[in-house]
Amino acid sequence: MTGDGLVSAHVNDAELDAEASVRPKRLAEFIAQHRVRDQLDLLLQGAMRRGSPPDHILLSGPPGLGKTTLANIVAAELGAGIRVTSGPAIERSGDLAAILTSLAEGDVLFIDEIHRIAKPAEELLYSAMEDFRVDVVVGKGPGATAIPLDVEPFTLVGATTRSGLLTGPMRDRFGFVAHLDFYAPADLEALLHRSARILGVPITDDGATEIAGRSRGTPRIANRLLRRVRDFAEVRAEGVVNLETARAALTVYDVDALGLDRLDRAVLTALVDSFRGGPVGLSTLAVAVGEQPDTVEEVCEPFLVRAGLLARTPRGRVATEAAWHHLGRTPPNGTFGAEAPSVPDLFSAAPDQP
Repeated sequence: MTGDGLVSAHVNDAELDAEASVRPKRLAEFIAQHRVRDQLDLLLQGAMRRGSPPDHILLSGPPGLGKTTLANIVAAELGAGIRVTSGPAIERSGDLAAILTSLAEGDVLFIDEIHRIAKPAEELLYSAMEDFRVDVVVGKGPGATAIPLDVEPFTLVGATTRSGLLTGPMRDRFGFVAHLDFYAPADLEALLHRSARILGVPITDDGATEIAGRSRGTPRIANRLLRRVRDFAEVRAEGVVNLETARAALTVYDVDALGLDRLDRAVLTALVDSFRGGPVGLSTLAVAVGEQPDTVEEVCEPFLVRAGLLARTPRGRVATEAAWHHLGRTPPNGTFGAEAPSVPDLFSAAPDQP
C-alpha cells in the first residue's frame, strides 16, 4: 500500500523532521481535541500530585490527528524520558523484555500501532502493565526456565488507528482510553497560523481558511499543504500565503476544493464514467484506476466515504449524487447510478468484500 500522497494522512520518513518542528511540546499548546486534552490534563495532574506514574493511556483514531504528539506531551508534562517503538517492530517477546527492563522509573513507553504487536510480546506486556514484572524464558523444551525480572514503574502510551483489532485483555489494561476526532476548520486555521509563525511564513486569514478547507480535517495534511504553498509563494509569488496564492499553489499540486487529489478523482471518475455510478467491486475498481485494491480501500475510500462522495454497499462501491455533481456530471435520473440502493441504505449497509 502506498500512502505518501500530498493529502495522505500517513507520514513518510522524509517529512519526519519537518513535522517534528511544528509539533506542540506542552498540553496547553495542543490545538483542538478539547475533551481529550482536559481529561488528559486531569490524569497527569493527579498522578504528579500523588507522586506516582499515571495509568496506562490508549489513544485511538485515524492517522495524522496527533497521537504521537500527545505521547511526547505526556512525557514532557511528567518531566520523564520517553522510549518510542512500534507494534510491527516488536516481533519477539525478548525484544519487548529488553525495552521494558531498560526503562527508568516513571518513564513513558510509546508503542505506535500497538494492535500489530506480536502475540507472545502482547502476553508479556500484560504482566508488565499490571505488576511491573516480566518473565523471561531461558532455554527450550523441558529444561526451559522462567526468570522473573522486575520492571520500574512506567506509563505505557499505546496508539492505534484500528482499535477494533485490539484484544479485550489488552484494552482492559489501559486506565485511560481516548479517541481523537477530525479537526474542525476553525481549529485547523488556528493550527496553520501557529505553524506559519514557527516556519516564518507570512499567512493571511483567508489563506489559512483556504488551506484548512482542503486538509480533510487532519493537521498532518494541513501542515504538509502549508509547506507546499510556502514553496509556491516564495518562488512564484511574493512570499505571502494568501487566498490567491493558496488556490494557485494547490491547483499546481492537484488538490481540489474538497481536498481530493488525482487518485481520489480517478476513483470517482472511473465509478461515474466507466461503471455508471456503480455498484462495482473493489478489485475491478482498483484495476480501472491502475492501483492496488488495498491502496484504494485504505488510502482513498475513508475520506471519500466520510465526505459523502462514495458508498460501500453489499454489492459494491457506489458513487453518490454528490460525487456526480463534484465531477460536473448529471446523475442518471437525477439520483444514483444504475441499480444503486436508495440513499438511506447507502450508509447503513455493511462494507462489501473485495
